[in-house]
Amino acid sequence: MNPKSNHVILYAMDKVIDTFPINAENKFGGILDTIQEGLYYFVHGNENQFLYIEPKDSIMLSLNTWDFDESLVFSGIGAERNNVLIDCFLQFEKDEKTFYRYNSLKPIPFKAKVDSIILLRGKTHEAYAKRHPTETPKFKELLKIALTYPVYARIESYPISHAKKLKLTHFPTLPVSFYEYRKDVDINRDALMYYKPYSKYITNYLYNVTYAKRHAPMQNNFSSNFTVDLLNTIDAKVSSETFKNAFLKQTVISHFYKKSTCEINPKEFDVFFGLSSNEKDKNLVRRLLKDNQAIHKDHEMENFYIHDFTNASYPIQDVIQGKNTLLFFWSPKYVSKSYVGARINYLSNKYPNIQFLTFKIDGDSSDQINDLDIKKQFFIPPTSSANSFLTSKMTRSMLVNKKGILTNGFASITSRNIYRQLDSLNTN
Repeated sequence: MNPKSNHVILYAMDKVIDTFPINAENKFGGILDTIQEGLYYFVHGNENQFLYIEPKDSIMLSLNTWDFDESLVFSGIGAERNNVLIDCFLQFEKDEKTFYRYNSLKPIPFKAKVDSIILLRGKTHEAYAKRHPTETPKFKELLKIALTYPVYARIESYPISHAKKLKLTHFPTLPVSFYEYRKDVDINRDALMYYKPYSKYITNYLYNVTYAKRHAPMQNNFSSNFTVDLLNTIDAKVSSETFKNAFLKQTVISHFYKKSTCEINPKEFDVFFGLSSNEKDKNLVRRLLKDNQAIHKDHEMENFYIHDFTNASYPIQDVIQGKNTLLFFWSPKYVSKSYVGARINYLSNKYPNIQFLTFKIDGDSSDQINDLDIKKQFFIPPTSSANSFLTSKMTRSMLVNKKGILTNGFASITSRNIYRQLDSLNTN
């Protein structure tokens, strides 16, 4: 119901297995002749979800895109496995509030709580295996991961979350048995690196191990020394070259965006370039650094031309003249229309003295976001000189004051630091 595009794509890890067109009745289907047993995921619009397939399965699914995960139901041969996995996924999200409360507990009471949850999840696994005596070992192993790794991930994040919640300057002292489950965890399962319960655990584990290298709790930013240590932890702990490179790229880019500034510490980027073996990733980061260096704060906003959705052309200086402004440049490769609409609307309401403008990179007159004021939306044509500082095509925000001076040349609307920056712009 309510399709967001005209197709569904099935993936195995990062490889496309098949693309299924959606017909006029909002249905799709197909036959997979050479499928192997294992975990796959399908993508529709900006959403995705996992499913487990065996060669002789005949699986049907139904969902409403307005309530994607909660409405997803499987039927047919092989459906029960997938309904169980969806239940695990939804439980993973429900656990957020539970563990938020638990994070204020001292280590021993916290561990007692999570141990009881792990025990219950183990009983759930045993009950499923007992009801399905012919179930494959491969799926039973995956189900155990789906049930328990989200809890393990919460244990790994506990020291950090506990310190942040109680505003501590140090981490709690943990009993020796706190991480006893680690001996049964394999952090180098390539086939599961795209599976959220598994990848979330690995991410939390890598951060926790890095914090243990005598780093103090950090609230809004990661220091350059922490980023360097995390990159080296990834290099030491992750054996798969493919996923090592993925974690390295994600770390150096996300930490840069978290700072919401055009100030660069070259040390962490130098370490990334030395450890990554993926030339495509390194070229992307090089372009990001080039974009960052093209425009800096405290300089007058350079003029460039933009188009509105009638294809009329305007110089940017005329659009922002005399107004405190946030300029948000975006591409669907890195951010969804729904997120841009929700985030920009929220910030616009919170900061009424700032005008918020969005610019689709490589856009055209059909790329508008329905949830936003059309008069505040533009796109960057191929001929615009703005493309000189958008070579990476990654999202970028700029803050410009009433005088046309940049107060931040590379802000990030996903960063907590953006609020302090917008507070200052909003009151001046």
